[in-house]
Amino acid sequence: MYRMQLGLALVAAVGAGSWWVPAGDFARVPAAGQAASEPAETPREPWLQGDPADSLYRAARESLNRSDFRKAAELFGQIPERFPKSGYAPDALYWQAFALYRSPGGSQLSAALDALRLQRERFPKAASKGDAAALELRIQGELARRGNRAAAETVRRAASDLGEAPEPPEAPEPPEAPEPPEPVDHADHADDRCKDDGDDMKIAAINALIHMDSEKARPILRRVLARRDAASVCLRRKAVFLVSQAESEGAEDILLASARTDPDPEVREQAVFWLSQVGSERAVGALDSILRTSTDRRLQDKAIFSLSQQDSPRARQALRTYAERADAPESLREQAIFWIGQSGGKESSAYLRELFARIKSEKLRDKILFSVSQTEGADNGKWLVGVARDRTQPIETRKQALFWAGQGGAPIAELTSLYTAFDDREMKEQLVFVYSQRDEPAAVDKLLEIARRDTDAELRKKALFWLGQSDDPRAMKALQDIIEQP
Repeated sequence: MYRMQLGLALVAAVGAGSWWVPAGDFARVPAAGQAASEPAETPREPWLQGDPADSLYRAARESLNRSDFRKAAELFGQIPERFPKSGYAPDALYWQAFALYRSPGGSQLSAALDALRLQRERFPKAASKGDAAALELRIQGELARRGNRAAAETVRRAASDLGEAPEPPEAPEPPEAPEPPEPVDHADHADDRCKDDGDDMKIAAINALIHMDSEKARPILRRVLARRDAASVCLRRKAVFLVSQAESEGAEDILLASARTDPDPEVREQAVFWLSQVGSERAVGALDSILRTSTDRRLQDKAIFSLSQQDSPRARQALRTYAERADAPESLREQAIFWIGQSGGKESSAYLRELFARIKSEKLRDKILFSVSQTEGADNGKWLVGVARDRTQPIETRKQALFWAGQGGAPIAELTSLYTAFDDREMKEQLVFVYSQRDEPAAVDKLLEIARRDTDAELRKKALFWLGQSDDPRAMKALQDIIEQP
């Protein structure tokens, strides 16, 4: 409960340091016999009429309200002793400890701790366990003030534990964009065979001819790229680029032939890359053909990238078809999904949302969540929130959907309303993290609400941690209020 958090913060403020704490450092911890502001001080009205301990509870409560602490401690102690199955028994041990703590002179502090330990052992789910934890720390603080070294160490450990920042949930890492193949750099070839070779003059001549008359240059380039001898490797590597720059019909056929049949891997890959720059429907058809028929993964990788650069319905459909291929390598299907998402637009995001329901692979589904989050649109945020809500999905999938909904700009009002919709801590922890990544005042408001009112101490602690990372002045003010509250 919230009292427990305040008690821990208070003890941490006065007790952190070494194993021994001078008396002056415990000035803010109430001495025995003084009013304790945080643990509950007044037992609630009797609520179990007919319970065998009802009359005993009433008498004990009346004694405590009259400040007859000795009598109250004796009567509350009799309840779990005589009626261990009574509905009053779990809380009676707390009130026994409280009465002993408040006894004049503070002579019963050790007995009070014994009562609290007994409650913890016999009734771990007692409604007053939060108040009991706060009271125990107050008692330990008073004992430490009087020179008890064991109590001082207990206080120090509690302070240290409170000072440890909770580890934030691991944010899903966005998939890395596949690296497009590097075009041939005429100044720095892939191997020593192509350094300082004598083909530069030939390439320069072909390049000049292209600018003069591309129709006359094309058959020369075709003949160069049709060669398969080892001596022409460097010339073919340079020529494949020039083909893509020759704005004439037939460039697609030349590049496709090189991509499919050239014995040099670099020539094949460069041919696929430069097909993406031709920008014609015939080039798209050639790339689609490579993607469908090639068994060379590196070549397929380049074809996926090249298709992604085409503003063509056929290119988009080729990527979609490949993403759905169950027999294709998963890593390449991931790349296809990534590039589909990068194309943007409502049509692409709608397709990915529909594909999510048909794909079984968790890795591919994670890529879809990310890709959908990168496309603007209220439908995408709403869909991601829906996946996070869906209890039939694996918990990690739901957490990733929640994270990407936050990153993708889902309305903060929708995200804050989710907190009460979740009943498992993992999802709530993820929400706390999501709120911490948003700049809206409503996100800070929600963290403040959790820190003040949530019944889960760990969630309050995490909310406090993230509030401490916020630049919002209201967060600082709230933290100060918590620390300084008497």
